[in-house]
Amino acid sequence: MENHAFSGTGENGKPIESRSVASAMNSTTTLQTDSDETKTTTTSTRDKWGRDIEFMLSCIAYSVGFGNIWKFPYTALKHGGGAFLLPYLIVLFIVGRPIYYLEMILGQFSSRGCVKLYDLAPAMRGIGVAQTIAMFVVMTYYAPVLAITFRYFVASFSSTLPWGECNPEWSNCVNSSFVGKLEPTNTSLELQSSAELYFLKEVIHKAPSLDDGLGMPDWKLALCLLFAWIVVATILIRGAKSTGKASYFLAIFPYVIILILLIQTVMLDGAMQGILYFITPQWDKLLSIEVWYEAVTQCFFSLSVCYGGIIAYSSFNNFSNNVHRDAVIISWLDTFTSIIAGCIVFGVIGNLAYVSGQPDIQKLARDGAGLTFMTYPDAIAKFQFLPQLFSGLFFLMLFIVGVGSNLGVTTSIITAIRDHRPNLQHWQVVLGTVAIGYVFGLLYLTPGGFDFLDVIDYYGAKYVTLTFAVLELATIAWIYGVDRICRDVKFMLGIETSFYWRLCWGLIAPAATLLILIFSFADFELQKVPMGYNVLGLFIYAIALLQLPGWYIYAVRRRRSKQTESLRKAARNALQPSDIWGPENDAIRLQYQREEEQYQAIQPTVTGALRRIKKRMFNID
Repeated sequence: MENHAFSGTGENGKPIESRSVASAMNSTTTLQTDSDETKTTTTSTRDKWGRDIEFMLSCIAYSVGFGNIWKFPYTALKHGGGAFLLPYLIVLFIVGRPIYYLEMILGQFSSRGCVKLYDLAPAMRGIGVAQTIAMFVVMTYYAPVLAITFRYFVASFSSTLPWGECNPEWSNCVNSSFVGKLEPTNTSLELQSSAELYFLKEVIHKAPSLDDGLGMPDWKLALCLLFAWIVVATILIRGAKSTGKASYFLAIFPYVIILILLIQTVMLDGAMQGILYFITPQWDKLLSIEVWYEAVTQCFFSLSVCYGGIIAYSSFNNFSNNVHRDAVIISWLDTFTSIIAGCIVFGVIGNLAYVSGQPDIQKLARDGAGLTFMTYPDAIAKFQFLPQLFSGLFFLMLFIVGVGSNLGVTTSIITAIRDHRPNLQHWQVVLGTVAIGYVFGLLYLTPGGFDFLDVIDYYGAKYVTLTFAVLELATIAWIYGVDRICRDVKFMLGIETSFYWRLCWGLIAPAATLLILIFSFADFELQKVPMGYNVLGLFIYAIALLQLPGWYIYAVRRRRSKQTESLRKAARNALQPSDIWGPENDAIRLQYQREEEQYQAIQPTVTGALRRIKKRMFNID
């Protein structure tokens, strides 16, 4: 553990100095817990990144993932091409980046994961628990997609790409390696490429529906899943230090491959037509509410905010790390990566349109996994020069960015567990989480696995995340307070928070997220699967939703059992920060609490809703 001395600036502008973190680790301080129970607490310093740059690289590896490679290009194409970039950049500026910066601040300031973070308002701890449930759902299906990616990477080393030619057993199949325009046939059945049939019949053995259940997992994919989890466990086993060291490779090397693929792509015949199709604006789309809805959801998905991973990573930071700089760099880099990935994917699709004689590029593009495992392999099979090389590079890049994202997802869960049970050894929590992730991951590698994935993602990830994103922002901005966040930033980094950040945190981001949630509920419909699967999905959502009232009741009852308070007073006080809230280091936390008490003591009583809002958000009486 490095020996970092702390220095900062208090609310009164005077410098604050404390003992080093290493010496404070041995201190013993008498503190009041949130239950008003006096006890002696010995500081146990949290594991830290080896260097500040490792935090930024880990966040890049976490945020840049499948959302950039397969979701962004298709979403942009579907909603106006180049015109989609304008609302996306606006949303990034007023919603995505502010939330990203906010979560970095909270994680670094408190050295807590997304559950323990709610020491800032103990009654709202259910938000962090629900977000951990959503992260667990994501963890269960993220690794299976990695397993399929790794299988394609291994298959790329074959003498001929196995999806390039049709299997004699496949009917209505056309070789993906065929170059040229297909002549119309008399058959009414639609032809399918060998790349599509290879994915559906050889890789995932897709069942026609879920009516007959999920089926048994494919043994080859089960081995690939085991390998994916071994990679993740190996990196995580030593905590933040080993994750930080791996981030140099996980964050940087994919860009080497992306650069190679971009250069190769623009040299293909028809590639520029595909890229132009991708970026050409359709300005009429800007008037559609759906475009703005997709821009916000894409921003959440791409930056991975309101899941808990950013808070978990930030909790391993040194107290004075410049997270403002990191948030700006990572958010712009994530957007840049999405655009470049879109150019690569649609450059390849443009080449596919050119060699196949298909004039409508949009007919060749598929959503999600279909774009990655059907359309792209189909196009690569037509390459005349070393298709195995470019296939291997693409799937290696996809596997690496997937591992980086999975590390963030898994770290969030591990951090939540260890915050609650610090007596558990880190390696025990890692191995236990990985083992559970592997067992659940097998469900998605069955013939009905991809349909099951859609259901679980729809209810357990999308709706849980959006619902509790609204509650997270409301709790932090309005219960804890934008004004207090800004004082925390001043104490931690010694900088004033601008009007831009205050406005985004207090009004724009919560309002935009709430509108997206309302729009999602208005657009809600049951998945087209047997009712039992919908019931399971709704059950997961209900379990997450019940965490909020459950933990609120628990916090109120706990206060009333320790103090003589009316129910109303206990309910109100359970929303106040606990007495152990603040920086991890005992000496720094006591200094912070003294300054906060001094600040509150001199504040005049503010009456009127409008004046309270102005005071809370902008520190204006």
